[in-house]
Amino acid sequence: MGVLQHLPCRDRVPIDAPLTLHPLPDSIPWSGAIAYLDRDGVLNIGSENYINSPSEVTLLPYAANCVARLRRSGMRIAVVTNQSPIGRGYWDSENLALIHDQIQKLLLIEDKDAILDVILHSPYVPNQNAWARKPNPGMLEAARQLIDHAESSKEWSQLSMRFADDWVERPSESDSVMVGDRISDMTAAKAFGVRSLLCPADLGLSAVINDIISPDIQ
Repeated sequence: MGVLQHLPCRDRVPIDAPLTLHPLPDSIPWSGAIAYLDRDGVLNIGSENYINSPSEVTLLPYAANCVARLRRSGMRIAVVTNQSPIGRGYWDSENLALIHDQIQKLLLIEDKDAILDVILHSPYVPNQNAWARKPNPGMLEAARQLIDHAESSKEWSQLSMRFADDWVERPSESDSVMVGDRISDMTAAKAFGVRSLLCPADLGLSAVINDIISPDIQ
């Protein structure tokens, strides 16, 4: 089955490996909401030629503050990013993990609360039509199940991830949001059933943050 052959991926671990979540700021309870964020053009400056190394990472203005504000509002953060350079053979998954390490490092330098709870990527090329590649919603489906299970008191061995029509009993996404700079992000959000916000790639998350949470949350 195509869905099962093209699962979303995590850095350095299997998709269903245990996920440890950092406490939200001031130990506030999780609201149940998730901010699903595209990466390039939302958190960092993108490039038509891809971000190919950690040295090419430059955060967009106020990205760290915005991530921190989302977490201070009680939301969890899930990055969902298409990364076809892996499938094209340009570089490997460890290089991507190093890029993500750098993004997280730079975010934390600017704001100690700017923690990315989970990062999911799709290594597949477009013509594979992978369920894990946006505009399909596979990465969002995986992120929700991983975060929900990590927040629960259940044993990790009890996690049974499901996708597409195989996932029947889904939680509400009424308080969640998907932020991206491309129509494929909006299409994935619609397929998943979550509100979407399109941001300009030169401003990223900061352009829409006040449409997600109150300006009073700093």
